[in-house]
Formats: sequence, structure tokens, C-alpha cells
Amino acid sequence: MMHSVRTWLLQAGLSITLITPLPALAYYHQHPRAEEFIAEASAEYNIEAAEIRAWLARTERLDSVLEAIARPAEKVKEWDEYQDIFLTRKRISSGRAFLQEHAAILDAAEQQTGVDKHIIAAIIGVETFYGTRQGSYRVLDSLATLAFDYPKRPLFWRELKAFFALTRTEQLDPDSIKGSYAGAMGYGQFIPTSYLHYAVDGDGDGKRDLWGNPADAIFSVANYFKRHGWKNGEPVTQRVRVKGQEYQAVVNDQLKPKWTVAELRALGVVPTQQQGEASRSANLIQLQGKKGAEFWLGEHNFYVITRYNHSRMYAMAVYQLSEALR
Repeated sequence: MMHSVRTWLLQAGLSITLITPLPALAYYHQHPRAEEFIAEASAEYNIEAAEIRAWLARTERLDSVLEAIARPAEKVKEWDEYQDIFLTRKRISSGRAFLQEHAAILDAAEQQTGVDKHIIAAIIGVETFYGTRQGSYRVLDSLATLAFDYPKRPLFWRELKAFFALTRTEQLDPDSIKGSYAGAMGYGQFIPTSYLHYAVDGDGDGKRDLWGNPADAIFSVANYFKRHGWKNGEPVTQRVRVKGQEYQAVVNDQLKPKWTVAELRALGVVPTQQQGEASRSANLIQLQGKKGAEFWLGEHNFYVITRYNHSRMYAMAVYQLSEALR
């Protein structure tokens, strides 16, 4: 178990007083809700309050984080632009190289979990360009900024607490961990709660290292999909045509499949590929493509992809990249 901050400082020959940041940086331990946060984190994860307080005193508010979260690509772009970010020749060629380099690990993960290895590779490709772009923000700062200064999304309050638990569980130094502006980490960009719940030791070395160990990263992404209900061998999505006007009542109504294929057909939705079981659950998806409106049948596995990122465009990018890699 990681030593407390106080113990670490004393062993280093420093005192807490000497290393306390200047007032401009020592922000979040002085925040009006700091003691509330400290009490919750201490109770939930059995971490000493003084340790949490000391780490909060080392945080820095990052305005760039608040700016970035206000304009995610999923909210400001349509599919015709969004797809150009991820479905590039370079990302596809790099993905095929990733598949070849880690073929044994990907095959083992697919066999053990039932999750398509091309989907696993595509997730890592979309998230971090196969591990090469894992983020340059200090997670301690980005999560503290969002937890205390972005109340619109209270989940970051939860994630900051989980981050402190993660650093203790995995014996990590909170100061050194880098990630995205939203506090996502490693090859697959796991947020702290996902790391705690779904990360696995893929190569049996006793550690769960999602930053530097591709085996752990690959098996962890596979485990995430398995735990969220991925159905081996079932389709993800297919292009459909629509006729009449009745389909408009159900298009893009929610992410979770709500209708059956038979019900959607009755509303004017016509599959362009093998129809499959009429009783299988699905939703009708409309995206704005380069040649106008596109309509897709989003089945159960498409919904599972959205559990990773709650966006139809994200799930479509992952699916189409996986098909290109296949």
C-alpha cells in the first residue's frame, strides 16, 4: 500500500510546509466544498483525510480543461466531419500494424471474453491512436478542476474520489499520472471508476498497467465490453432505407434498443443486409453524412459500444474503423 503523503515527504527529507505550493496553486484544499469532499473520500475509500487534503493542496485549476469539456467533438460536429477524425488512412494502417504486433494477445482476449478483437483494436485506435496519444494533462489537476469547478457534471466529483483510491490500490504517484482533459487514462482511456472496476492483469505479472502494458490494456477493454453485455457473433449495425413518414416517430429516440426489427420494419425501415431475427432488439439511427441523411439499424452490440462513450457517432466510428481493420 502506498505510504501517506506525510510519510513520503519525511522520507524524502522534506516537510509539508516547505513543499506547499504558492497560494495561487494551492487552490482546491481551500475550496468551500473541500472538507465535504475530503470527508466523503475518506469514508468511502478509507483514506486518511490528511493525505487527501495534502494532495488537494498540490492541485492547480486548469482553465484549458474547462474550455475543452465545453466543446467535445461529439457535440459540435456532425457525422460528416466527425468521421474524418477517426476513419483516416493513417489510423487504419496503424491499426493493422497494431493487430499484427499484438496478434497473440488480441486472439487470446477474443477467445477468453468473446469480444471481437477488431472492436478492441478500434476502441484503442479511436481513443489514443493505439496508445501513442494518451494525454498530457496531469490527472490530479484535470479531475480536481472538473470536480470543483464544473458542477454541471457531478460525476467528476465521484471520479476524483476514485482517483485517490486508484493511486493507493495500484501504488501509483498521483503527481505523475497523465491523461486526457477529462481524467481518462491509458491505452483505452479508462476513467478512475472504470479502472477500479474493469481493469485486469492481462499478462499475469500482478499489476494492472493501462499506460505501458498493451496486454493489460487489451484485456481490460475486452473485459469492459464483456461486463457490459457484448454478445459474441451478433451484428453491430447495418445500413437501412426508410420509406413513408412513420419512422420519424422512433428515429434517434434513445441509445438503448427499444424496438424489435419487426416493429421497425412495420414503421417503414428496410434493412439492406440479411434481416436476421425479427424479434431482435434494435433502434433506428440517423446521422448526417457527406451525401445527406444516413439511416442505420443500431442493435444490441452497437448499444454496448455506447457504454464506452455515450454517443452514436462515437459508436459508429468504432464500428466502421473495426470493419476497415478487418
